[in-house]
Amino acid sequence: MTGAAVAAVAVRDLAFAYPDGRQALFGVTLTVDPGERVAILGPNGAGKTTLVMHLNGILGAAAGGTGAGSVAIGGLPVRREHLAEIRRRVGIVFQDPDDQLFMPTVRDDVAFGPANLGLRGAALDAAVRGALNQVGMLEVADRPPHHLSFGQRRRVAVATVLAMNPQLLVLDEPSSNLDPASRRELANILLALEVTMLMVTHDLPYALQLCPRAVLMDGGRIVADGPTREILADEALMAAHRLELPYGFDPLSVPGA
Repeated sequence: MTGAAVAAVAVRDLAFAYPDGRQALFGVTLTVDPGERVAILGPNGAGKTTLVMHLNGILGAAAGGTGAGSVAIGGLPVRREHLAEIRRRVGIVFQDPDDQLFMPTVRDDVAFGPANLGLRGAALDAAVRGALNQVGMLEVADRPPHHLSFGQRRRVAVATVLAMNPQLLVLDEPSSNLDPASRRELANILLALEVTMLMVTHDLPYALQLCPRAVLMDGGRIVADGPTREILADEALMAAHRLELPYGFDPLSVPGA
C-alpha cells in the first residue's frame, strides 16, 4: 500500500503493554497512504483502540509509556517534542460525542481547538464555519450541544476535529447508537471528506460502504490486510476471528464497494 508520497501513517514493529503487564500490541506494522480510507476491524480486545491511541501520542513513548517500534504521521515521528503538531495532524472522534462537547454553544466547541492553535478573528470564524458546513450543522452554531440529538452531536464532534484541518481523521465506532437516517447522513458526510481516514468499527456493512481497504486485528496483531469486500467475504477468516455479518448480508452483492 505504499506509494511515492510520504505515508500518511507509518507504524513499524509497534509493541505495547499496559502498566498491569497486559500486552496489547505485538509488533504491528501498518502503512496508510494519503487519502486512503481504512477500516480497522476485529473482536473486542484485539488491540484496535490501543493502536489508534498511539497515532496522536495518547499512548506510547510520546505519552511517557513504554513499548517498542515507531509511529510517524506524514513523515513526522510521534515523539514528545512533536506532540503539538502531531495532535494537529491527527484528529480523533471518540465513540461518545459528549466526550468532546463541553462548551456553552456548538460554535464555542468547534472554535476551541483552532483557538488553541492561535487562530483569531476572521481566520477562526472561517475555520468554524467551514467545519460546520462540512457536516451540515452551521444552522445550529449558536445552540447548546446538549440540546441536539445524538446524531447531531456526533456530527458536531466531527466538526470539532475538522476545524483543526487534520491530515488524518480517526473515527471510533462512528455509526454506534445512530438511527438509520443519521447513519446514512453521517456516511454521506464522511465520504465527501478529502482526508485520510481510519475507522475503528464493529459495523461491518458501514466499513464496506466507507472504506475500500480493511485491516483485521486479533490478539494485538494484524492478521489480514486487503480489500474490505474480500476480507468480509472470507467466511473462514471471519469465523476464525469471531466476526459475523448481519443476517442475510452478502458483501459480494453490494455494488461499487
